[in-house]
Amino acid sequence: MDEQALLGLNPNADARYRQRAMAYFEQLKESQDAWEVCAEALAKGIYNDDHVKFFCFQVLEHQIKFRHAGLSAVQQQLIRETLMKWLQCQLMNAQPEKPFIRNKAAQVFALTFIMEYLTLWPKFFFDILSLVGLNPHGVDVYLRTLMAIDAEVVDRDILHTPEETRRNTLIKDTMREQCIPSLVESWFQILQTYQQSHPELTCQCLEVVGAYVSWIDLNLIANDRFVNLLLSQMSVEELREEACDCLFEIVNKGMDPVDKTKLVESLCQVLQSAGFFNVEQEEDVDFLAKFSRLVNGMGQSLVLSWTKLAKAGNVKDAAETLQAVEAKVPLLLQLLVHEDDDISANIVGFCYEYLHVLKQLPQLTDQQKTNIEAIMLAVMKKLTYDDEYNFENEGEDEAMFVEYRKQLKMLLDRLAQVSPELLLEAVRRVFTNTMQTWQTAPFMEVEVAIRLLYMLGEALPASHGAHFSGDTAKTSALQDMMRTLVSCGVSSYQHTSVSLEFFETVVRYDKFFIVEPQHIPNVLMAFLDQRGLRHNSPKVRSRVAYLFSRFIKTLHKHMNAFIEDILTRIQDLLELAPPENGFLALLTSDDQLFMFEAAGVLIVNGESPVERKQALMRSLLTPLMDAFQRPSRGSSFMRINKQTVKQCGCTEVYRDCLQTFLPALSCPVQRGVLRSSVRSFLHRMIICLEEEVLPFIPAASEHMLKDCEAKDLQEFIPLISQITAKFKRQVSPFLQQIFMPLVLAIFEVLARPAEDNDQAAALEKQMLRRSYFSFIQTIAGSGMNEVMANQGAENIERVVFTIIQGAVDFPDPIAQKTCFIILSRLVELWGGKDGMVGFPDFIYKHIVPACFLAPLKPTFDLSDAQTVLTLSECAVTLKMIHLKRGPEFIQFLQQEYLPSLQVSPEISQELCQVLQQPDVKVLKNYIKVRVCLFYPRYTVGSLLLLLHFSKL
Repeated sequence: MDEQALLGLNPNADARYRQRAMAYFEQLKESQDAWEVCAEALAKGIYNDDHVKFFCFQVLEHQIKFRHAGLSAVQQQLIRETLMKWLQCQLMNAQPEKPFIRNKAAQVFALTFIMEYLTLWPKFFFDILSLVGLNPHGVDVYLRTLMAIDAEVVDRDILHTPEETRRNTLIKDTMREQCIPSLVESWFQILQTYQQSHPELTCQCLEVVGAYVSWIDLNLIANDRFVNLLLSQMSVEELREEACDCLFEIVNKGMDPVDKTKLVESLCQVLQSAGFFNVEQEEDVDFLAKFSRLVNGMGQSLVLSWTKLAKAGNVKDAAETLQAVEAKVPLLLQLLVHEDDDISANIVGFCYEYLHVLKQLPQLTDQQKTNIEAIMLAVMKKLTYDDEYNFENEGEDEAMFVEYRKQLKMLLDRLAQVSPELLLEAVRRVFTNTMQTWQTAPFMEVEVAIRLLYMLGEALPASHGAHFSGDTAKTSALQDMMRTLVSCGVSSYQHTSVSLEFFETVVRYDKFFIVEPQHIPNVLMAFLDQRGLRHNSPKVRSRVAYLFSRFIKTLHKHMNAFIEDILTRIQDLLELAPPENGFLALLTSDDQLFMFEAAGVLIVNGESPVERKQALMRSLLTPLMDAFQRPSRGSSFMRINKQTVKQCGCTEVYRDCLQTFLPALSCPVQRGVLRSSVRSFLHRMIICLEEEVLPFIPAASEHMLKDCEAKDLQEFIPLISQITAKFKRQVSPFLQQIFMPLVLAIFEVLARPAEDNDQAAALEKQMLRRSYFSFIQTIAGSGMNEVMANQGAENIERVVFTIIQGAVDFPDPIAQKTCFIILSRLVELWGGKDGMVGFPDFIYKHIVPACFLAPLKPTFDLSDAQTVLTLSECAVTLKMIHLKRGPEFIQFLQQEYLPSLQVSPEISQELCQVLQQPDVKVLKNYIKVRVCLFYPRYTVGSLLLLLHFSKL
């Protein structure tokens, strides 16, 4: 071997040696026989350097994985001998190889097994077992190899080709027939022999058993001898976590429901008699987390058995299984309420499934009702924050608790389905007791009490948040709790979590204030003072800004008496420039958007005279316009309220805003952000100001078409489409003026070169092309024939050619469908006797061929629903041509075009007869089926899809 190259394998080697090592590796991989020197090095143990050993295994791995079929029988035999000699060396070594070398060796053994077990090496396992015996070094490699085989053959998380899947299935079937009993016996011997002297090998073996039990005969494992051994290892501190995992896999094995119940019950009896159910006496939380997962698996297996038996009508066995489930509930509760959240989280699945069982029962027993209440109390307790939760700097632990809370919420929702009355009463009791003593209660108790009230809003069904109408008992309880919440003073509690939960709950139940509006002033003050928008926590202020906007939107009809007071109190919060006193602004610019929105809603929907509304709106927006003209401020304040403003006399104010904002389009700084914001504002003003916005559109459009990118145009086109759809003929002169500049700008961007592998640029162009075709469709379908007709013959031809190209050449079915819709519309407008001069010739030369050539493209995939719709629009276009040109079109098809495609006279006549049918659906269905017959690449599946769409 190249000793100089091998020096580069050391991670500390310099770049020159590493480069040489890589080149040497490639050389050995590609050579027909150079890899044999690596095999010899491994078999004879020539090198002591770990990196060289790993390198040799890598070379061998490459040969087996990618070139095995091309190796001679002698070379394949050499690989087998190399592996067995290397393994024999391990038995004699005083110290085992490093773990990373053993893992790589196991991978090479596994790959060789996959390639040769079914043909060349059927005694793979017997050879290894007879060699290693119970030698610990050999057993280690054997177990690692079994796990590597599992990863290659069984692991469902790894994607395999259909051929690999068939091969893997055959390997498993052959192993079941030939060697699995022997493997199981070897596992038993390893577990029995090494549980005292080599616990790490025992844990490895338990992992192997857990991995293989899912697909081997369960009776080989689930028997007294093996299970008793596993249960005994549950009492060995070093082994019990792995033993738990192994038992979990055994319990999860699919089997007959009655047998599964017996298996689980026998395991539970032994575990209980051994004292494992005394959870409170166990201090090892890592083991308890594993044990909780095992109990969860046993519980879910029993529930699944009960479900199958109940569905099959097996009343006796179903009742016994349900009794077994009920017997596990005390243990479930111990684990659910455990102070360690991982232990609790691992049992949530069983708890959820148990509640689902109770939901299906016709009537609950007293014990089951007691269980439900106990689960409720456990969930309420576990929802509580602990002292260590860091609200100001939330990290991984905090994120895990948030996810855990989501699991508990699922249980609460399920409890509401099983017994909404019990849940409502339990929450009411906890909430009322806590609110009575909130001044002295810890923050976590106060927060969880309000949180429970909040969660009821999702747990108890209500249409559109109407929690305060309908069921009297529920309405009365919720109303009492909301009344208590807003009047007891808890909004003053000095903790961010309580403050946030208070405002979240107020907005969740905002309909309460429609029923009892007398509480609105107190809640408004909470929003506006140091409890809300002026809270000392930025996190609270930010969230409250959003919630305040929602609160105002819902209750604006009840705000008339408070409008001017609110506007006065929030005036400083709307200042765009930070204060000069060195302190940061209370709200971020994004938060201020919600405040502007709330202020706009208040003004527009208030009952003040029109003059007063106008004055208020001007006082709101004038500072905004002044600040906008300062270059230091961005355009983030364009999103003012979306309400219609004509009724409140604010049109002039918004026109002034437009005059202020539009010059920003020529600003070279942050051009993309400014253009996007102005476009967004114009979209809103089209709705708010209607035709009064039109004088501003030409200048805005002119600026937006200068130096634009694909994204700019893609976002500009919907603005023009909105104007076209809303104002139609009012904007016809403008559209005639803007049409070609816009089209040319699009052509220029689409023609820009891009790297072949630049997927982002390709996607941008595809989306722009779609937007362009949509724009043409909007113009063609708007009834304004003159917009395109007045562009001159050369320009019209250029545009229509792009439509033909889009219909045929671009593999984008969404764009193709749009193009055929456009072509059909143009034929309708210009294809008749009084249509555009020369257009009939264009129809015959270009549009008709497009209808037949598009399906010929290899990318025209009829298994795709959008492509099927494209074909349908293609049929509509042909039908429209016939409607406009009549017998002349039929004659053209029969005598000129179809013969040029080598279409037989019979099929040609058949198509022309279908074309002349009055119902276009007949033509659509005919073409869909005929295309499949014309083009054999389409599958039966494609044909079935076509027939499905034909029925729609």
